[in-house]
Amino acid sequence: MDRAQLLRDSFAAAVAAADPLKIMPAQLPSAAELAAYRRTWVVGAGKAAASMARAVETHWPAACPLGGLVVTRYGHGLSCDRIEVVQAGHPVPDEAGEQAAARILQSAAELDSQDLLLALISGGGSSLLSLPVPAVPMADLKAVTRALLASGAPIQDINVVRKHLSRIQGGRLAQATRARVLALIVSDVAGDDVSAIASGPCAPDPSTYQDAVDLLSRWGVNPPASVADHLQRGVRGQVEETPKPGDAVFYRVRNQLIAAPQSSLQAARVVFETAGIQAVVLGDTITGEARDVAQVHAAIARQVRRHAQPFSPPVAIISGGECTVTVRGQGRGGRCSEFLLALAQAGSDIEGLWALAADTDGIDGVEDNAGALITPDSLIRARALSLNPRKLLDNNDAYAFFDALGDLVRTGPTLTNVNDYRVMLIT
Repeated sequence: MDRAQLLRDSFAAAVAAADPLKIMPAQLPSAAELAAYRRTWVVGAGKAAASMARAVETHWPAACPLGGLVVTRYGHGLSCDRIEVVQAGHPVPDEAGEQAAARILQSAAELDSQDLLLALISGGGSSLLSLPVPAVPMADLKAVTRALLASGAPIQDINVVRKHLSRIQGGRLAQATRARVLALIVSDVAGDDVSAIASGPCAPDPSTYQDAVDLLSRWGVNPPASVADHLQRGVRGQVEETPKPGDAVFYRVRNQLIAAPQSSLQAARVVFETAGIQAVVLGDTITGEARDVAQVHAAIARQVRRHAQPFSPPVAIISGGECTVTVRGQGRGGRCSEFLLALAQAGSDIEGLWALAADTDGIDGVEDNAGALITPDSLIRARALSLNPRKLLDNNDAYAFFDALGDLVRTGPTLTNVNDYRVMLIT
């Protein structure tokens, strides 16, 4: 049995389970339902936005009017006939995303109660749908975003800040339109909280300006003056809060989750069971600093190897959830690669340990790989190449480690995003 290929196959199954082209058709309104509306206008943002838009076009009733605009990450675009696809910056926002978000907000405001606003929301939308309030220049939004990403803050915390600097996120897209709103959502966050996914443009926001201020302090981020001033004005009640749960605007809004990490983990589990290997899912909400999560995973693998507890080998242990990385070095490498390099070191005493970690969007951080894999002889091969795993990890340079070994996992953009996929195979 080719164990490395088995790991790769399990990741492919996890991605396929969240493919919008496969899962979208059953989620779309029927022709009879669409007859109640004058027209449908599609908007969207996220790494899956283009594939979701194409799925809509492919399965849309020919007699039903359709148009729209979605924004996705550079390199994640697809051509569509009736829905315009714009590409923009991620994870740091840029002016292309700002312009697209302004057009999306304006188009939503032009709809009325006879129209349907179909919002296609997926992970990455927080950056791609960046439309800062007038008091905050895009340069300052970029600066605070970079600082939050480097701080190790979880995505939910980052998005609380983003929502309170935005004219379109935190439920404000839904607030801006008079149309009925159907938001189809691909989740990339632990717990599948629709208010956190892409910063919840169509969802009520339970967080406050004070929360945003407190989170910047918690993560040691000193924001630009424009950001600090705007948030403090919000705390004092001088600018409007985001719409909250129970707000009447959401009576005409339906947020519908169509793909989530758990379904992808279950699809991967089937791959191992089909190969005759027991597979267990630890959970889809395992988060934390990548190095710390690796230590816990190594401890579980060690218990399995030494004591056949809580599972007897061979076993595949699967988990999902987005880790964070506190950036202290100058190297290359996303959170999945960093998790694996830390796991290789923490589990150096565990015989027969294989593992793969990869981002289901196909991009680990900002590199060209989805993730990487480790084999029982990864550290042996590294020593033969004079690689220093500890030094590379301290420099946040896991990419260099796995690139030298030839163990990067490259898929290219998958055009979906249901968080990170991790699996340990103890043989």
